[in-house]
Amino acid sequence: ARLRPRAELNTLLLGRMMMGLRHTSRVPTALARRALLAGGASRVAAVHTESRLKELGYTLPEPTAPKGSYQLCVKSGNLLFLAGHLPQPVNGKLVVGKIGDSLTVEEGTQAAEYCGLNILATLKQELGDLDRVKRIVKVVGFVNCDDTFTQQPQVVNGASDFFGKVLGDRGVHARSAVGTNALPLGVAVEIEAIVEVE
Repeated sequence: ARLRPRAELNTLLLGRMMMGLRHTSRVPTALARRALLAGGASRVAAVHTESRLKELGYTLPEPTAPKGSYQLCVKSGNLLFLAGHLPQPVNGKLVVGKIGDSLTVEEGTQAAEYCGLNILATLKQELGDLDRVKRIVKVVGFVNCDDTFTQQPQVVNGASDFFGKVLGDRGVHARSAVGTNALPLGVAVEIEAIVEVE
């Protein structure tokens, strides 16, 4: 075999590279296919949180003023510590009463969802954009009930399921559900949360 001049070798290499590019433009490699699929998945996952709320039929209420000498939200590092939020629907009255007595479990579950919606309203006010919520880390739910009531977890599911519907994996959290014989203003449920933000 004869030795080829450098210029001829460069020409041959360039030709083969161009042929390879034309080939790969027609038939993507496995790596390219994976990248395309990943890009598509990320576009599907990137749903705007407030658009998701509207899609589900929710309207964010105006955040209510604290009911005492405290703030609704305090930031430390990348965590937001949210005070207990009460069950007040948009343009409605506080849900008051004792679950298992004057209120059913289903009504208590709905009250817990109202608490979750009010937590998102506070986060919106604090962050400006709910897409900055990285994860709901911890939820604590207090249920107004008598000593024989044992369905506190089912009641607090109203808030937990709400966060899951709106935020997806970002809404999955650790949780405590506690029964108590009284809550401020006689409300049925009170929910507080710790939230990681970007």
